[in-house]
Amino acid sequence: MRKTIFTLAALLCFAAAQACEHCTKYEDSKDFKIKSAQVIHNKKYGSLEFEIIVEGTAGKTVPTAVGKLDMAPVLGYVFPTTLKPEDIGFNPTEGIVALALTSHPDFDDSPLWDENADGKFDNDGIVWHPHWVVLVKDDRVKGGLSVKEYKKADKVVKPKTAPDMPMYMDSPGYQVVTQQNAIRVSVPTYRVNNKVDFNYDAVSCYMQVSAPAGGMSMDKPMLGVYNVYSVLSGKLTLPYKVK
Repeated sequence: MRKTIFTLAALLCFAAAQACEHCTKYEDSKDFKIKSAQVIHNKKYGSLEFEIIVEGTAGKTVPTAVGKLDMAPVLGYVFPTTLKPEDIGFNPTEGIVALALTSHPDFDDSPLWDENADGKFDNDGIVWHPHWVVLVKDDRVKGGLSVKEYKKADKVVKPKTAPDMPMYMDSPGYQVVTQQNAIRVSVPTYRVNNKVDFNYDAVSCYMQVSAPAGGMSMDKPMLGVYNVYSVLSGKLTLPYKVK
């Protein structure tokens, strides 16, 4: 765990020094200034209740659509954790497991779920929804992190709910709730291999897709972190424990 914390702290310093100009649009918004966070083990219902409290209104601000997948913006409230990839249904691999609550109007990456309940399953990416991701260091983007990718030839184990994208990303379908200054999601403990004793932190950030015509780009990750708006611990040391 100490190695993970050291890596995250180093990446945060990199992100602060390299923050990109074109993704600063939301950095002054109180909707992304984190005041507190908690993860509670609800033994009565066998769930983990994740919550972030912000200075403004949680989830009120969503990205402005650009009308295409390439360079599509993604906003997120993220819980980096000390969970292992195999705890959330992936094969063992290097990286940082995080639960990301995201909004992105230009695409839908949760085809099994109809978050806006309109009978269509491919048009509700703007509705706040969760992803499990494995994050890795990535110097190609200003924020210094990206969702880990893999090649088609790689032998990768993914959850059945994962979208058909060559990344370590799952779309588990948990309902995300926003209420005034809070954004919350409840995760059944069996969906994390019944692990209820782990460390975490809370982050808000801007991410962006790279999907140029003709396939994946080697210059940018498919989904990278471009700007970190707020970190609860200040240095991303994952000091908080499940209650």
